[in-house]
Amino acid sequence: MDKRTRARELVMQAACQLDVQGADALQILGRFFAENSDDDTVRKLAEKWTQGLWKTMAECDGLITTAAAKWELSRLSQVDRSILRLGTYQLKYCDDIPAKVVINEAIELAKKYSGESSPGFVNGVLDAIYRTLKAETGRDA
Repeated sequence: MDKRTRARELVMQAACQLDVQGADALQILGRFFAENSDDDTVRKLAEKWTQGLWKTMAECDGLITTAAAKWELSRLSQVDRSILRLGTYQLKYCDDIPAKVVINEAIELAKKYSGESSPGFVNGVLDAIYRTLKAETGRDA
């Protein structure tokens, strides 16, 4: 498995923990990543992306809420919410990752960890967020 793909899996899992435990979960992230990967690159990426996601969670949630207008964020499954948060964070703040890669990786996470209709839902929401961000910034990926 690609190191970035594995890091995304860990971030998605960490985001679920943060969703339940809040800031308290930040204190155990290092141990969580160490227990789930022996690759230093994976752990560092997962830590970086999780910290960034946590710091921008409110903004990411706002973008998701706007893009998924018919869905309340609180009513989404915890896994779908975490995948969308990670994808939104990477679309907005990780300029080194092409949008197509972010969206495809999020779809793959949804296929692996969520329900049958989740990949299409994740694709639609992240595509809408991408189009919004592209219109605001003029940046194409």
